[in-house]
Amino acid sequence: MGGTVGKGDILKRTWKHESKLEAKMVEAMQRRAVTGSPLRSLNTIILKFPKIDESLRKCRSTFEQFDEDSNGVIDQEELKRCFHKLEISFTDEEVNDLFEACEINKDMGMKFKEFVVLLCLVYLLKDDLSGIQSNSRLEMPHLEATFQNVVDAFVFLDKNHDGYVSKSEMVEAINETTSGEHSSRRIAMRRFEEMDWDKNGMVNFKEFLFAFTRWVGIDDIEDEEEDEDME
Repeated sequence: MGGTVGKGDILKRTWKHESKLEAKMVEAMQRRAVTGSPLRSLNTIILKFPKIDESLRKCRSTFEQFDEDSNGVIDQEELKRCFHKLEISFTDEEVNDLFEACEINKDMGMKFKEFVVLLCLVYLLKDDLSGIQSNSRLEMPHLEATFQNVVDAFVFLDKNHDGYVSKSEMVEAINETTSGEHSSRRIAMRRFEEMDWDKNGMVNFKEFLFAFTRWVGIDDIEDEEEDEDME
């Protein structure tokens, strides 16, 4: 689809990937975009939120398996050992990149929401990461359809299929769903700001994932746990 070229789009063409992991994310998204997205509007995505939320909550048992000391977070060494148990031989660099990309509160460990983001990144990058072989035991049949829905949502927003979502693309997606130019742009800007953590005018898949999990309700799980801990 067409559209005007905004400042965010110009930034995209000159942006250098902040890490090898981001470069792999962008390349993987560009390959996925070749076949397009089956989604035709944001409403289609929103209608899937309840089922996506339900599916992602099922990751809890996997998270608890990785959290060997049951302290509510996964540290880097726990992640390495559990990948080893699953017969996934990631390089140290790949494990470090994944952990650092998903751990928001540095040096405090990976919480459940961050773990969900990590699993989705592993799903996206399964053809690019060295350690996922045909004999590995990272099989997530109940999650793969959910992760594919999330990937499809990003591809739908990424109108020019360059692996990033810009402000102008977000506005275009909102305008396809809602009426009223002024209100549509305001909604688009609010959603974009929720995604664009580093305020560089473009959103990569990792930033999108953190916002998306919040939209479907994963944050509510951690809030409930914190309330239980206080009781």
